[in-house]
Amino acid sequence: MLLSPQAERNWEGICEVLEDVLDDQSHKQLFALEIGSGTGQHVIRFAQKLPFITWQPSDIKEECRDSIKAYIAATHVKTVLQPVLLDASEPWDKWAGVSRNTCDVIVAVNLLQYSSFKTAQGVISGAGQILKPNGLLITYGVYAVNGVITPSCNEVLDEELRKLNPEWGLPDLDVLRQQAYGNGLRLERMVEMEDYYKCLIFRKL
Repeated sequence: MLLSPQAERNWEGICEVLEDVLDDQSHKQLFALEIGSGTGQHVIRFAQKLPFITWQPSDIKEECRDSIKAYIAATHVKTVLQPVLLDASEPWDKWAGVSRNTCDVIVAVNLLQYSSFKTAQGVISGAGQILKPNGLLITYGVYAVNGVITPSCNEVLDEELRKLNPEWGLPDLDVLRQQAYGNGLRLERMVEMEDYYKCLIFRKL
């Protein structure tokens, strides 16, 4: 079981956003895909707080998928499926058998800044295919706005990410909004979180 101190700090705030935007659907059984589930801490916590959602965790790394399996076994949570290998930079029809118009919710936490632009494009275009009408794509992270990164601590973060991998860095909010619009999604809300992080809530039209 891997442990991320950041995941332990931020899961509750993200879960509050999920509870808020999904409150009017809590009488139904929903299906959610988490892209880049990492250690598994988020999806386990979300499942414990939101029992009306069945979760499909995924990650590109085997060590993360093993950690997710360990969390599922340790917590005995019933609404989290076994993790699958999913590379969001690939076309959606290669996403571990996830079918078109089957997801109510897609969640990506701290994925886009640690990924290439191709992966960000893949997340959005895939969401446009596999979300049901009115389904939600919710991303959490730090973003540039119209090419500008503020405050200075976020500039430092962007520089550090690009040193780790030149293809990484803070994604631009306006570029994501345009990508979403081109894939049948609209940016419906932006929720300010702690430390300049934001939850972006896209809805499939």
